[in-house]
Amino acid sequence: MTLTIGIDVGGTKVAGGVVDELGNVLASNRRPTPAEDPAATRDTIVEVAAELAAKYPEATAIGIGAAAWIDAAGSTVLFAPNLAWRDEPLRDYVSKAVGLPTVLENDANVAGWAEFRFGVAEHADDSMVMITVGTGIGGAIVVNGKLWRGANGIAAELGHIQSVPDGHPCGCGRLGCLEQYASGNALVRFARAGARQEPERAAKLLELAGGDALAISGRQITEAARSGDGVAMDAFAQVGYWLGVALADLAQSLDPQIMVIGGGVIDAGPLLMGPAERTYREQLAQRNRFPVAEVRAAEMGNAAGVVGAADLARRA
Repeated sequence: MTLTIGIDVGGTKVAGGVVDELGNVLASNRRPTPAEDPAATRDTIVEVAAELAAKYPEATAIGIGAAAWIDAAGSTVLFAPNLAWRDEPLRDYVSKAVGLPTVLENDANVAGWAEFRFGVAEHADDSMVMITVGTGIGGAIVVNGKLWRGANGIAAELGHIQSVPDGHPCGCGRLGCLEQYASGNALVRFARAGARQEPERAAKLLELAGGDALAISGRQITEAARSGDGVAMDAFAQVGYWLGVALADLAQSLDPQIMVIGGGVIDAGPLLMGPAERTYREQLAQRNRFPVAEVRAAEMGNAAGVVGAADLARRA
């Protein structure tokens, strides 16, 4: 059985694993990410990969998933919002340092690929759209059984499709992006605003935040919503609504076999998935004569980045 190494590079950690053809992680390790130092981050990736390669010398390739924009050739990190990389030729550096063929890909793409191959979408053989909902929003698109990277390698930036014309300013420079209405940051913004406007409906939320609406965090919103806090539940309803609208637009554009919602915010379960799927179905009511993709929560969790990167390396 072929073994490959997957590396998941984020703003706080570099996680690695040796993965078999069935998506099982046989060994893993991690290091903190020295995010302010591009050279140190690059060398940390090499350390993680080399340690795993030494333990499993039969490993044949390395896959790297990075929270960054990757060029069309899959060799260079063009830009990483949470790391100091700019035009970093990461693929070839790691390949030369460790002595194994290396594949470089965006982190949302590798997570989506893991779900398509081994997770909630493994029954699909043709297509999938995945939206990752965390602090921001990312995405992955599979078409004809292959990851769709686009002409320039930066397809599926789903967080930056416009939801509200002239809406909330986004860090990308546009107004009204989905990321401003359906991300973890949006959830917190909605909850804080609601707590200031209707403190009587946010009693549990304000209690958890020590009475300070500006101190409200995502975890507190989830806990309060599970306790029936009105403002916290409203915040999830708003995020779910905008997520459902975006899913409906993507379904009409791409007609995939399955729509997947991933990322840390899905830990809230039905609080998010309920309003998202309900809105999705309502938005597509006119298509009730035709099948539409089911909406499912991702299953791979924290292993998705490592597993997806390793599997892409196997197929390169």
